Amino acid sequence: EPVAFAQQNRLGIVGNILAGGSDNAGYPNGRRPKDDAQFATYVTNPSLPKLLEIALALPNTAPTNYPRTDLVTTFLTGITGVNKPANVVASEMLRLNTAIPPVAFAQQNRLGIVGNILAGGNDNAGYPNGRRPKDDVVDISLVAVMGGLCMANGDTNALGFGTACRPSAVPLGATAFRLHDAVDQAVVPLMAGFPYLSTPIGGTR
Repeated sequence: EPVAFAQQNRLGIVGNILAGGSDNAGYPNGRRPKDDAQFATYVTNPSLPKLLEIALALPNTAPTNYPRTDLVTTFLTGITGVNKPANVVASEMLRLNTAIPPVAFAQQNRLGIVGNILAGGNDNAGYPNGRRPKDDVVDISLVAVMGGLCMANGDTNALGFGTACRPSAVPLGATAFRLHDAVDQAVVPLMAGFPYLSTPIGGTR
């Protein structure tokens, strides 16, 4: 007999970092991905860059290209030529283009696609195109939120993030690529075999 399963948690970047107020709890737990467009304002006009200005005492460092369609591309639709499917519905989910070949662990860039852009390499198999154990999702998201992808997009919309997503809209300039949450994987190294992820550090430490 069919059973109606209850969605419990999604733990996405948008729901846990970009969505605010009372919606923060409802977004990841109570909504289906197809309904994520109702929270698009949190993506196009995120509060996190302004909060980082305050927390880091770095005034006037938030990107100015509002509405942030570059973040819609990164988190809700996928990147053209990388992981954006046909007839996409804006929704936060992991999209993996299996036509892009995997990269050996030793050659993977911990910054995923962001790191690939910086290095001028050929590793498009990392976050946000899927997610590998080595991908530092928080750092990648910080770079995106603070305009790092707009620096790479240039004045010619080279990566398809929109013409407003350009270096002049990023007060941090190239520094946006170097944002780091000061949490390194070397503290708890990955294991060589399955399940690859070590026991997580307790929340009280």
